[in-house]
Amino acid sequence: MDNGQKIPVLVTGGAGYIGSHAVLALRDAGWPVAVIDNLSTGFAFAVPEEVPLYEGDIADTILLEQIFLEQGIGAIMHFAGSVVVPESVENPLKYYDNNTVKSRALIEAAIDGGVGHFIFSSTAATYGTPDVEQVSEDTPKQPINPYGWSKLMTEQMLADASAAHSFNYCALRYFNVAGADPEGRTGQSTAGATHLLKVACEAATGKRDHVAVFGTDFETPDGTGVRDYIHVSDLAKAHLMALEVLIAQPDRSLTMNCGYGRGFSVLEVLDAVDRVTNQTIDRRMQPRRAGDPAKLISDPSRIRGALPWEPQFADLDTIVSHALQWERRLAEIRGEG
Repeated sequence: MDNGQKIPVLVTGGAGYIGSHAVLALRDAGWPVAVIDNLSTGFAFAVPEEVPLYEGDIADTILLEQIFLEQGIGAIMHFAGSVVVPESVENPLKYYDNNTVKSRALIEAAIDGGVGHFIFSSTAATYGTPDVEQVSEDTPKQPINPYGWSKLMTEQMLADASAAHSFNYCALRYFNVAGADPEGRTGQSTAGATHLLKVACEAATGKRDHVAVFGTDFETPDGTGVRDYIHVSDLAKAHLMALEVLIAQPDRSLTMNCGYGRGFSVLEVLDAVDRVTNQTIDRRMQPRRAGDPAKLISDPSRIRGALPWEPQFADLDTIVSHALQWERRLAEIRGEG
């Protein structure tokens, strides 16, 4: 696309893990971009200095109106929200507020502000515990936790809003996002993060003394949960390509899985970390967590058909290496190493 078509993009949660990678991908490709983030789990250092960062809440319609006007926003990439599945079971109303109620306010502000394109960070948790080997977009949506429901409700709001207004959207259902920017500019930085690879990297770099393995009695080859791990930079690239489609085809909306179509168990991921670091992480077996399915593997046929998307970092050891590189860099940023 030429520069005339690269409209300004507002990235919500752009100081967070996935959002900051989307910001980098946009900047690298020459898109004008701004960020809104309340910095509750994000970090200002993750946003490039030349990118405007508005510290605030996505439900603050006055602030959103200001950003839309100041930056000339034409599209939104919406990453802001709460993402910890067990916490959603313990504190469901927090998730329905952060992920659903505030998304509704953001969608309304976008429509009122004439923002025509919206890309939504959704999740494979919308499928619940599917009884198929690979999950397609047509697999029944039966969430088993409030996190999944909160995201599915937002998808429904987008579909209904798109039908009623001059507005199109893409909902991208992520499987397990992992890794970090290959150039070491950003990565998973959240304290107390529950992502398996983040926890394993903290153990490998001495920040934790063990990794808890939640559930060893799943119906999987080694008894531990199997997930489809996608490199965060590949995921960010998919967002850019989806945005190009929305702009080129304003009457079209999309819902697509984001994964590689193959799964690794918890133990296989830990084996990869051991392999890359040439050391052994202490693994401690624990009971299953509430709301965890045994297996979630994507069928990526739709995204491969709709976008010219070719993953660059699909190798598990590469994903691990980038995550470890960021973990060491993060220690430098924080003066820990």
